[in-house]
Amino acid sequence: MSAPTGDAVTATLTRALRGTDPFETFTVLRGELGAPHLASVPVLPDRGPHAELAARTAAMLDSLHADRQPHGWRITGVPGADSRQARNLLASDLNVVADVLGAESGADTGPIAFSVLGPVSLAATVHVHNGEKLQSDPGARRDLTQSWCAGLPDLVAALRRNTDGRGTVLVVEEPELERVLAGTIPTASGYRTLRSLPRHEVRTALTEAVTAAREAGAQRVLLAAGDAEPAWALRTGADTAVTGVPSGATERWEPLAALHEAGVGLCFDSAPVTGRPAVRSLVERVLRPWTELGMDPAALLGTLLAPSSAIHETTPPELAGALRRVTDLGDALTEACNEA
Repeated sequence: MSAPTGDAVTATLTRALRGTDPFETFTVLRGELGAPHLASVPVLPDRGPHAELAARTAAMLDSLHADRQPHGWRITGVPGADSRQARNLLASDLNVVADVLGAESGADTGPIAFSVLGPVSLAATVHVHNGEKLQSDPGARRDLTQSWCAGLPDLVAALRRNTDGRGTVLVVEEPELERVLAGTIPTASGYRTLRSLPRHEVRTALTEAVTAAREAGAQRVLLAAGDAEPAWALRTGADTAVTGVPSGATERWEPLAALHEAGVGLCFDSAPVTGRPAVRSLVERVLRPWTELGMDPAALLGTLLAPSSAIHETTPPELAGALRRVTDLGDALTEACNEA
């Protein structure tokens, strides 16, 4: 594996957004994150539970379906109204992508990013027939991972059709990974927690997911492991680790430098989107520890920047300005890397 390279630090989006209009939102994303940046198909949970990331992911499963229960989404083998609604919404979102791209007049043919909930976090989120979290059932965990992997080719093919053959960058979101490993996922009752899963099982599931994404035709696979160590990207074969910008001691950057040297790219998902960020100090916060470790500043070219969690609070009219702060920071980092 070789780290993704490029001649610039560019921006993307790895988080859900506010709003209910996918056409308007994707139009803004294309306007602000067109090439050389990486626009993504937005996740807009304000539209209701069928638009949540878990529902979007369940809609791509092969031979499994999901219905909505009082305690959340339940995986089932029988399609129902909720399953059909989630799948229809996914298809509608992909049609919106086609409409927006079809209306563009430029020559931008860069890839489009698409986020799904990874199989480990999906198992920690959805339930089985008895109401318990699916994570509690070893057989169900295996079936879910297999269904996730088997459903991915159709999703990537649909993205290719709706984007005029553009490449797909798949963002595998694993926000519950650390809690799964630590055994702190609550049971359905909330009175206790589920037993932690063996690390080798988690690694196998994520490796299968990354491999399936690549075999389905994904151009690049980003692993967003939440609070878990970014080294999970290397362990599972992902191209890029999505992580925050470390603060404090230079030593906290050593794992990221090691990832780069092992061929894994970086995506910093903590770029500020509110207020008036001091671009110079933010650039220094990245470059100083990087160079103190003996790393070449130019090695950061090809890195992605994504908005911090504050993007969740950004209203649709504020979205363009918020994304512009991220691209401005990327431009400043690019200039600093080239001058260093």
